Amino acid sequence: MIALDTNVIARFYVDDPDDLEAVKQRPVARQVFESANALFVPQSVVLELEWVLRAFYGFSASQFASVVRHLTGLKHVTVESRTSVIAALDDHVKGLDFADALHLRASQSCEAVVSFDRKFSQRAGRLKLQPLVRSL
Repeated sequence: MIALDTNVIARFYVDDPDDLEAVKQRPVARQVFESANALFVPQSVVLELEWVLRAFYGFSASQFASVVRHLTGLKHVTVESRTSVIAALDDHVKGLDFADALHLRASQSCEAVVSFDRKFSQRAGRLKLQPLVRSL
């Protein structure tokens, strides 16, 4: 099994013809995806991927969700905490920040999440997500 870094996944999914490095790297990323028998994507890479796709490429929540749904659907790709990642995607598309959604979904065995982030608490409450997010 080979673990993938964020930049390899981004190059696989994003065609960036104005970036000369991307033009060279995209075929290599495609080759990795096509030739490897088993690939692993750490949860932290999915989190960073959202940031890269949003901040650098202007992806919307639904565009990012499409990428990750495709990624998790590939038979030879294992995404760490797949169930939590997919649930966090749904929460993200409904308006929750992806990092907050991932933190919340990873905390399912807890009675609450405490945060100084009032927007996180308000959005999670509006979506009736569990566990409860309490703002301090």
